This record gives sequence, C-alpha cells and structure tokens, in this order.
Amino acid sequence: MDATSPDIYTEPQGYDLNTLANLGPLGPLAGIWEGQRGLDVKPKAEGPKKQAFVERIELQPVDPVTNGPQLIYALRYHVHVTKPDQVKTYHEQVGYWLWEPATRTVTHTLTIPRGLVAMASGSAEPDAKSFELVATQGLDTYGICSTPFLNQAFRTTEFRIKVAINDDGSWSYDEDTVLQILGQAEPFHHTDRNLLRKVAEATPNPLARARA
Repeated sequence: MDATSPDIYTEPQGYDLNTLANLGPLGPLAGIWEGQRGLDVKPKAEGPKKQAFVERIELQPVDPVTNGPQLIYALRYHVHVTKPDQVKTYHEQVGYWLWEPATRTVTHTLTIPRGLVAMASGSAEPDAKSFELVATQGLDTYGICSTPFLNQAFRTTEFRIKVAINDDGSWSYDEDTVLQILGQAEPFHHTDRNLLRKVAEATPNPLARARA
C-alpha cells in the first residue's frame, strides 16, 4: 500500500485466496512444530538462570486480510512450552505472523498471559531464508505495551527475533527481550532459542478449502 495515496478505502480485487501459496518468507513456517532443545536465559534475584524447555508451535493460515488497499497474508499461531518431563505450562503465547507482499514487510504480534503485548516488524524478500524483526517500547508503531507491574519491575524496552529456515525443512529462532529491571542499572538480555521440526502439515485457510 502507498501510504501517500488519498484512497484509503478501496480494497484490492482479484487477489489469490490461497494463503499458503502467498506467505513469502513465512511459507516454510506453516504447520505444526516441536522443539526439544530450547534454552531460556531468564533473570533471577541471584543472577541469570539457564532453563531448558520443550515447545510446540502451531501456525495455521487465515484468509487474506485487507485494510482498504492493503493486502496481508497471515499465519495464526499458538506456542505452548513446558520444562522437560513436566506438564505445567512454562510459557504460552498467541498471535500472528503477517506478510505484506507489496512492501516486503514481515510483522510478528505476540501476547503472553503475564500481561504483555508486542508488535515487531522487519523487511524481507519473498524467498528469504532468514530475517530479523524488532519492536521498541515507546513507539506509535511496532511497539510494546505491558501492565503497570511489569512496566515498573521488568520493563521491556526492546524485543528482537531472528528466524532462520534450514535446508532440511526445520527452522530456528533466536529471541532477545531487553528488560530494565527495578534496582538494576544495566539492562538484562532475556534470551530464548530453539530448533523446530515439523510434526504435521498446515490446514488450508477456509476460502482456499471452499475453492478447492
């Protein structure tokens, strides 16, 4: 979409209804994935603590989305994380991965039940095998918002995620959540990384299924 155009209402016509075929660099992420060797480095009163985790991520395509002339293809996702050999949820997250072909923009939205939401974005080519997205607190776009307690005690000033798609079909991520912790002068880098392998294919979006 051209941000300078005066027409902000007219929707595009004749676009492909098959989201799976139009996700650009997000295409290889569609499906259900598991990772067995995740590593989380988190803040504790006594200092940084390393924690292994296992993870399941489901990324399913939704119907194409239009904002006036803007066209977006997206994956809806759910992340569920536990510690090895445990049932209790260690981390849970929901949101969307968005691809806007016209501007080569990838956007990642995330919501976690601790009371934090963020929207990170970056540029990538349609066939990119790696890309990086960033969200920064205090911005009107691609920002971060949290509850009063988190904002005071563990304020997230930046969120950064790097994604790499591997030749064997797996993909990995490396996250850096920068925290300003109450009583600490230096920011803390809360990091997470994992390697995901596909366990099931994605289900085509409703319009694509109806067309088929």
